[in-house]
Amino acid sequence: MEWRRPADRLDIRLGGDRFCTMLPVALVSGVLRKARAPQYTPEMLTRMGEDSVGKQRLNGTELTSTQRTSRSNKPDMSKKVIADASPPDPKQNRILAALPARDYERLLPNLELVEMPLGWTMSESGDHVNYLHFPTSGIVSLMYSLEDGSSSETALVGDEGMVGISIFMGGESMPTSTEVQSAGHAYRLSRKVMKQEFALGGELQHVALLFTQALICQTSQTAVCNQHHSLDQQLCRWLLMSMDRLHSDEVVITQKTIGELLGVRRESVTQVVGQLQKDGLLVRTRGRITVLDRPKLEKRVCECYAVVKDEYERLLPHGRSSK
Repeated sequence: MEWRRPADRLDIRLGGDRFCTMLPVALVSGVLRKARAPQYTPEMLTRMGEDSVGKQRLNGTELTSTQRTSRSNKPDMSKKVIADASPPDPKQNRILAALPARDYERLLPNLELVEMPLGWTMSESGDHVNYLHFPTSGIVSLMYSLEDGSSSETALVGDEGMVGISIFMGGESMPTSTEVQSAGHAYRLSRKVMKQEFALGGELQHVALLFTQALICQTSQTAVCNQHHSLDQQLCRWLLMSMDRLHSDEVVITQKTIGELLGVRRESVTQVVGQLQKDGLLVRTRGRITVLDRPKLEKRVCECYAVVKDEYERLLPHGRSSK
C-alpha cells in the first residue's frame, strides 16, 4: 500500500494503478482533529485537578454553556448552620408537621437550621444537591436560565414544601437553579439521612412524593399561563401565590426582579403594576408591593391560580392558612 498526498486531496494506492476514493485533505484532517482526544501535560493535569471545573472536564461532566452562564452571574452566598436562641418551630413547615410523632422525633436530631438570605443561590443547574431544605418562612424560586443569560421562574416553594427533590427522585441533579426570592429560614436534612428515611417507605416518603406531584402541576400550569394569559393575569397569579406562602399581604421585591421571574421587561411590569394600583388593588413603594384588596385580585387573576391552589390543597396536608 502506498500513500500519495497532492495539495488538495489524500490518495491511497491499493496496488498497481488503483487508488481509493479521493477525499479532501481538509475534511479528513478536520475529522481526525475532532475525534482526537485532548492531550494534557502533567502540569496541566495538576492545575486542572485543583480546579472544580477542571475536574469536571477530566471526568466528562463539564458544565454546559447554560450552566456556565448561570454560575458566572451568581455570587457564592452559601450559609452555614446558625445557632438561634429562639429558633422557628420545624413544624411551621407543612411536610414536617404532617409526620407522625415517631417519625418526627427520629428526624429531629438531624434537622439543621439555616438562614435563607435574599438572593442566595441554594443550588445551580446541574448541581448534585447535598441537602434537602424544608422552609419555615420565605420563598425559594426554581429558575431556568438560557444561554443568552435570560431566565424565568418555573415554580416557587415556601413553607408548604421542600427544596432538593432530586435527592429522592433518583436523578441526582436538576436543570433548574434554586434562588431565594424572599428571605427566611429553613431546616435542612442531609442527602444520606433523607435516602435512609425514603428507604423505610414511611410517611415522609409518601408526603414527599405528593409534594413532587403538586410541584409538577405548578410547573406545568406556569408554562401554560405564561403562554396564553396576559401579563396582568400572570402578575396577579404570582402575587397571590407569593402571599399564600408568606402569609402576608406585603411582598418585598423590586419590579425588575418580578420581570426576571416572569421573563418580561421591567417596563412592562411597571405599566401593569401602575394599572393595578390605579384600580385600587395594591400600592407600590420602593422595593415593596402591598395588596390592598385581595378579593378583587382573585377576581382578576386567570384560572391558573385556582388550579394550582386546589391541587396543593388536595394533595398536601393542611397547614396554617393564608390570609
